[in-house]
Amino acid sequence: MHRPEVTPEIWLRSLTFFLLYNLLGILHSLVSVLLAPLMRFEQRSRFVNLWTRASMWLLRRLNGVQIEVSGRENIPRNEPVVVMANHQSQWETFYLQLLVFPQVTVLKRELLWVPFFGWGLALLQPIAIDRRKPVQAMKSILREGKRRLDDGVSVLIFPEGTRQPPGQIGRFNAGGAKLACHAGRRVLPIAHDAGSCWPARSILRRPGRIQLRIGPPIDCDAGPEALIAETEQWIRAALAELEQT
Repeated sequence: MHRPEVTPEIWLRSLTFFLLYNLLGILHSLVSVLLAPLMRFEQRSRFVNLWTRASMWLLRRLNGVQIEVSGRENIPRNEPVVVMANHQSQWETFYLQLLVFPQVTVLKRELLWVPFFGWGLALLQPIAIDRRKPVQAMKSILREGKRRLDDGVSVLIFPEGTRQPPGQIGRFNAGGAKLACHAGRRVLPIAHDAGSCWPARSILRRPGRIQLRIGPPIDCDAGPEALIAETEQWIRAALAELEQT
């Protein structure tokens, strides 16, 4: 994939986005915390996600980043699913909240301790786990994840566990597949190349196109190991195709 040369203007636009993105996030988190007691979960989620919509608008207008989504027809209607996606950036942690709704995310509990942003994140009722205690974390995912799914809320999990550079895929953890089989739900696989425009641990925002592909839901007929293998195979193949476009 061709990447544009990083010019001083791109750095300036990236810095401007970084400042506006964080300022809006702080202000919106404060307002969300104040209004949260007056809202039901779905109303609260929609309100918190207004910041995401504003951020995506800024990203397009200020940084020239277009978002191309294919496979929307594969998103089940009126059926909660376990969403599994590759992890390259911060972008997908927000954008996927808009794509599959309502939804909660499995995340490391330390994120809830971040001032302002963690407060807003907590309003979305994520499944926060302690990654230093894997056995306890898995029990939490199965217990809390099934409860959310039974309530009609999809669960997002990144099976790699941590962000990977563009073009690379980490080892897939079977936690999401175990949850899907435990709850009797399907997995919705998603592949994207957001790291090319929104690199991890960087304020740089490269102009270009983020491609996101949604695959057909996968059943848990053959058990969690077969399910995670099929999910990983689909995501790897989809990413390889995205790299060629």
